Amino acid sequence: MKLTLHCIFISIALISLFPNLTNAQTEGNFIKASIGFGSSTSNYEEENPEIIDGFGFYAEGEYVMGVTKWFSIRPYAGVILTSSDDDKLKNPQGYKVETKAFFLGGKVRLCAPIPWVAPFIEAGIGTSLGSFETYTEVINVKKNGAQFHIPIGLGLAVGRKNNIEIGISFYAHPSAEQSFGGFTAGYSFPLD
Repeated sequence: MKLTLHCIFISIALISLFPNLTNAQTEGNFIKASIGFGSSTSNYEEENPEIIDGFGFYAEGEYVMGVTKWFSIRPYAGVILTSSDDDKLKNPQGYKVETKAFFLGGKVRLCAPIPWVAPFIEAGIGTSLGSFETYTEVINVKKNGAQFHIPIGLGLAVGRKNNIEIGISFYAHPSAEQSFGGFTAGYSFPLD
C-alpha cells in the first residue's frame, strides 16, 4: 500500500512538472496496424486444457481518433486464423477449439499519459464473421456466420512518441462458447 501511494505521488509529480513529455496518446487521427500470435480457447475450465486450444495468426487494423491524451475511439477490423495441433486432434475424444474469422467493431481506450511507457486498457463491442468450432468435455458447438463479440485489451504504448504498442487482445464469443485473442505488436501511423 505504501509503495503504491509513493508511485502515484511520483507519477503525479512528473506529469505536473513535465507536461510536455506526457504524450501517451496524441490527439488527432492515426492508423494502427497490429500483427501477432493468435489463440482460441473454450469459455469453460476443462480438466485437460492443454489439448483444447487453437493457435495461429492474428492481425488487426484500427482507425484511431485521439480525442484527448487519455481517451480515444477506435473502429477496428481484423482476421484470426487458429487451429488445433494435428497430434492433439488424434485424441480419442476429438477435442478442439478453432476459429477462422474476419472481425470488426468499435472500442474505446483509456491510456495513462506517462512518458515512454504508457499502460492502456480498452473495451468495446463488435461482430465476427466466419467459422467457430468448440468441442470439449462440456461443449459441442459449431457456428458459422456472424457472431457477436466483446473485445477487451490491455498493453503498453512505448517509444518517444508512444507509437509502438505491445499488447494482449481478447474477444469473448458467448454464442460460440469460446474466446479468441492475440499477443500483438503494433505501430501507429499519423494521418495529420
